[in-house]
Amino acid sequence: MTAIILIPARMASTRLPGKPLTDIAGKPMIAQVAARAVESGVGRVVVATDTPEVADAARAEGVEAVMTRADHQSGSDRIFEALQTLDPGRTSEIIINLQGDLPTIPPEDIRAVMRPLEGAQTEIATLGVEIEDEEEKANPNVVKIVGAPLGGAGGTRLRALYFTRATAPWGEGPLYHHIGIYAYRRAALERFVALPPATLEQRERLEQLRALEAGMRIDVEIVRSVPLGVDTPADLERARQILSSTGYSR
Repeated sequence: MTAIILIPARMASTRLPGKPLTDIAGKPMIAQVAARAVESGVGRVVVATDTPEVADAARAEGVEAVMTRADHQSGSDRIFEALQTLDPGRTSEIIINLQGDLPTIPPEDIRAVMRPLEGAQTEIATLGVEIEDEEEKANPNVVKIVGAPLGGAGGTRLRALYFTRATAPWGEGPLYHHIGIYAYRRAALERFVALPPATLEQRERLEQLRALEAGMRIDVEIVRSVPLGVDTPADLERARQILSSTGYSR
């Protein structure tokens, strides 16, 4: 299946102003994220932004960039506009939405998000990791996956039934942290962005619940590492330490 990785990026962050252009190990954050995407080898990589400086930073690293409107409410809306511009011939069958604030994501995890789409019934794929830190289980900023194990996937895959900021499911057994990267079949993305915001989506502030409320199937590949999402100055310093220590300070 032909895939394209689209990285939505906007400058209007309240907690970390100018986030896509902040320096991490000698490169703007958006360039580090794009580098991880290129290293994955999955397919074409394009940054979708509403800010010329972000587009310039991507292009300076040899990565494509496309300008989009500034009024998008979500990254999925932004990548859909970009897709229509970039691929009017509809050659891309799989669209990966990689958040522009995940500079430490392993390239192998970007590859992993496509695996659930090997199942013909899966419309959207995403990633999860087992929670080991007890504090994270009760942290509303850590989104949990409530899912049913899929027996034919060697214990590494779930069918998503719900996503929540609460501690769930109840009882003995693992809890899973959701990682915000998605792989859509093209028709699924088209359907998703046409749906109105859903009740549970608005209550939990989790966009993926819109798809589940509409009866769309989301499967989750379980991986071993949680990439650092950079939302605060403290996150930024941690990302700088991680990438400097792993050889990305170039």
